[in-house]
Amino acid sequence: MRKPEDEALSWQTDALCAQTDPEAFFPEKGGSTRDAKRICDGCEVRSECLEYALENDERFGIWGGLSERERRRLRREAM
Repeated sequence: MRKPEDEALSWQTDALCAQTDPEAFFPEKGGSTRDAKRICDGCEVRSECLEYALENDERFGIWGGLSERERRRLRREAM
């Protein structure tokens, strides 16, 4: 039997990032986010990923096609 939190994260099995190099999604400070964002552009669970990052205050990496700075701006605009 699946736990509710397992179902809430089931989108991750369909995420394109799970099939690629995870380092692209966590670039060094000042590093390029272009490759990760390009992968996110074609991902069918991009919105679920972004929602997860916003709900869990993810502070590092590319989630749902947005950097931490872009997610922070999105949160500010939503207030």
